[in-house]
Amino acid sequence: MTDITVYTKNDCVQCKMTKKFLTSMGADFREINIDQHPEFVAQLKEAGYRQTPVVKIDGLDAFSGFRPNVLKKALASSAAA
Repeated sequence: MTDITVYTKNDCVQCKMTKKFLTSMGADFREINIDQHPEFVAQLKEAGYRQTPVVKIDGLDAFSGFRPNVLKKALASSAAA
């Protein structure tokens, strides 16, 4: 199973859509809300991210924003493995 981490923020529409999409696809993921865990903010900024969600999926480059095409492809490849 693919390890997925989604860094989110309160009141973030793209974060909500990403979580809803992953849930609808039956994907397990770990959510880290940076409003509740601000210790991750500097780490994400250092990596060049300026918006949430930031999605990290094993075997793929991390990305930010709601990108259902990338999520669908990652989930399909992990199901085939």
